[in-house]
Amino acid sequence: MLREIVGEAMRAPNTGNMQTYSVVYSRKGEARKALEALHFNQPASTGADLLLTVCADFNHFTRWCRLSDADPGYDNFLSFTSAMTDAVILAQQIVTAAELRGLGTCYLGTVTYNAPEIAALLELPELVVPVACLAIGWPADDGVESERLDVDAILFEDHYPQLSDDEIRKNYEAKDLYGPNEKFIKENGKQTLAQVFAEIRYPRSTNEPISDKLLAYLKTARFLK
Repeated sequence: MLREIVGEAMRAPNTGNMQTYSVVYSRKGEARKALEALHFNQPASTGADLLLTVCADFNHFTRWCRLSDADPGYDNFLSFTSAMTDAVILAQQIVTAAELRGLGTCYLGTVTYNAPEIAALLELPELVVPVACLAIGWPADDGVESERLDVDAILFEDHYPQLSDDEIRKNYEAKDLYGPNEKFIKENGKQTLAQVFAEIRYPRSTNEPISDKLLAYLKTARFLK
């Protein structure tokens, strides 16, 4: 089934049809436990049947070019962004194909937090960077649908609008008034959901060091000079 799912996902559009991505799956054993730890042992990582690490991968394509007497020029940031985009598209197609079969999926955003460590664990060579991780398994229940902004909050015609403060507040009411979010605010001792995001979940004090770490790793992976 995994081969079928990934094979279907590979029909997705990608840059130049170069297919500069790869997927490493982890099922069980010590390697799986080590990967779970790098995802902070969150329930989605420890409880799923499979963890799929989706990588931006110009390593094999570069080697193929050289074997074919071509001079590859893909050790640069543009190539990384192309491969990253294609890898994320592949990941979402995997999600769609898996969920059509009744499987449950969850993205683990922590993949970029520990990209160098995950790369070392999976023995990723130069020009291969993990950009998405999917937890996949058979769901225990139907789950709860989370809130989403209204489509008018993100869909604009011809130009990007200059919204008023009131319009911004109205757009985000769906999140502010969502029951579980109100509980989330209280649990974190904050007054607004925005404070939870900006001061606890994704604060500057975390974002900037992780950004520096990721940029340094991209240099090691040869996507940055």
